[in-house]
Amino acid sequence: MPSETLWEIAKAEVEKRGSNGSEGDGVEIGEKSVFFIGSKNGGKTTIILRCLDRDEPPKPTLALEYTYGRRAKGHNVPKDIAHFWELGGGTSLLDLISIPITSDTLRTFSIVLVLDLSKPNDLWPTMENLLQATKLHVDKMMMKLGKTNSKAASEMRQKMWSNMQKDHPDRELIDPFPIPLVIIGSKYDIFQFTSKSEALLLKIRGVINQLAFGIDKRVCNVLSMQPFGVKLSILGSPPVPDNDIGKLHAHSPMELWKKVYGKLFPPKSTNTLKDVKDPAKDPQYAESEVDEMRIQKDQVLP
Repeated sequence: MPSETLWEIAKAEVEKRGSNGSEGDGVEIGEKSVFFIGSKNGGKTTIILRCLDRDEPPKPTLALEYTYGRRAKGHNVPKDIAHFWELGGGTSLLDLISIPITSDTLRTFSIVLVLDLSKPNDLWPTMENLLQATKLHVDKMMMKLGKTNSKAASEMRQKMWSNMQKDHPDRELIDPFPIPLVIIGSKYDIFQFTSKSEALLLKIRGVINQLAFGIDKRVCNVLSMQPFGVKLSILGSPPVPDNDIGKLHAHSPMELWKKVYGKLFPPKSTNTLKDVKDPAKDPQYAESEVDEMRIQKDQVLP
């Protein structure tokens, strides 16, 4: 008898969970998902490896990659499972956002946005495009969840609004996000002319572990939208004279910040797709027989 394939094992596991009376909830208690998005070569893989205690050099992420980790809460207790997803290519592969975020995983899903501070001209477009695409798909999945499991959708909305009222009772929120979101600014050490801060790496690891396993409640010194919004008092006013603010004609605080930031660091008008390398030519994924056939086909086809 040939051994079972990975897909057969996964199918059997899903069927086993469904037979345990989960009533279509789709996600067991103790399973969470964390989705890393952000700047290309911004350090997302490094953060994931540190959180999983894996001492290995990070490799470039070409598209969408997945790994997982397990943590035990105590003796004779099933280990919690954390699913880590990472989107490569910066903003060039937005369509892949829909793969890990489903109506089944939505209730235990978190987003980590990693922005490369050493490339300020790309920072705002990267943040805006990724968050807009992610929020659009999350909203779509919430509508789908409401049709298939209205109770779960209602609980998510109640949790969102209760957290907003508890954390920001007298504050205006900008761009409320429907699921937990953490924003990390990477490569800040380039401007300090020093080595990486181990203390800050430990704090970041603590925040990610809290999202993934719920076991570490240390506060991380990052701009956080956890959950589900940012207080205006955190950002304050843009660093421009008061008489210049009125000339910018902004309809919201976020739009005002965007215009001010764009004047200081104009976004580069480049095609985001041109930097994406062809995976077929990447030596990391070399397959001699497949590559030879590909060369033959390229020679035959115009």
